[in-house]
Amino acid sequence: MAPTPRPRTLSIGGATIDVFVRADRDLVASTDDGDAFVFPLGAKVRVREVKETCGGGASNTSVGLARLGCDAAFCGVVGSDQWGLRLLENMRREEVDTRRATIVEGEVSSFSIILSATSGERVILYEPGTNAHLQDAVFDREALGGVQRVYLNSLQESSRIIEDDIVAALNAPQAPLLTWNPGNPQIRASMHDQMNAALLKRTDLLLVNDEEALIFTGEKMMEAALRSLLKTGVHTVCITEGAKGVTASDGTHLYHCPSISSAQVLETTGAGDAFGTGVTWALLHAMDLPTALKAGTMNATSVVGAIGAQAGLLTDTEMRVRVKSMQLPVSVRPLDS
Repeated sequence: MAPTPRPRTLSIGGATIDVFVRADRDLVASTDDGDAFVFPLGAKVRVREVKETCGGGASNTSVGLARLGCDAAFCGVVGSDQWGLRLLENMRREEVDTRRATIVEGEVSSFSIILSATSGERVILYEPGTNAHLQDAVFDREALGGVQRVYLNSLQESSRIIEDDIVAALNAPQAPLLTWNPGNPQIRASMHDQMNAALLKRTDLLLVNDEEALIFTGEKMMEAALRSLLKTGVHTVCITEGAKGVTASDGTHLYHCPSISSAQVLETTGAGDAFGTGVTWALLHAMDLPTALKAGTMNATSVVGAIGAQAGLLTDTEMRVRVKSMQLPVSVRPLDS
């Protein structure tokens, strides 16, 4: 018997080197704007740990989908420097297809310095580097052909120019389904932006957190934001709420999946990408939405228990065992009740 073909996916977006700096809790203080890291000027501050890992939205989701048994490809830009080569080497080691990657000579690859508190919360200092070069000149629209699902990650403002090519590909016959996690430029532009509206109309799975949902829609309450997003043509909306879990709807029912309260949280970077990857994996395998929410939650829980956005990503075997064995109650009610 011939083996079952692996689902083919394409992740579009950034790849970033993440430098984690773990600080002691006494560097976090309460301010008028909430808790913040406080570094006295002129001080020499000792840190607990420094760790360099691979990250970035499209890097994380392509690696996550590859570990979950997909034939995953990456479409993004890295530099020819040691960081860029390390990012590509990491993806290839994870069996991600990097033939759609563009290497830019003489420029620095994207990097982040992530200040992490013992609570798992963090502040990210970010330099977009070569990620800003994901534009028409390097974007291969033909890469969207022949895949079952496109995972569109956060894009730099300068990269929004490729969105028209993505929309055109999604409107073509036998077009792939779209998982979309909008970035800050798209969120700030609002769902009424012409290109955002075109993407939403073709989106099968939309992933935003609660704060993003309110800004994107202009609504004051989360459920109103969810309803507004469904009216744009999105098939399924997932709104994550951190420790409160995730609320989702397919336009007919409203679901809520709690977080795993017993989970150890070391660092939260990459949790959103892990959640979206788990949900996407489940939908690729024709699982129902409650099961998909469980898969996403389990993947995110595994990631926050490790340092870095990719170390805790589950494999296909691990995910299937956990989905089958772990009890995670998902509540459901009609959307219009």
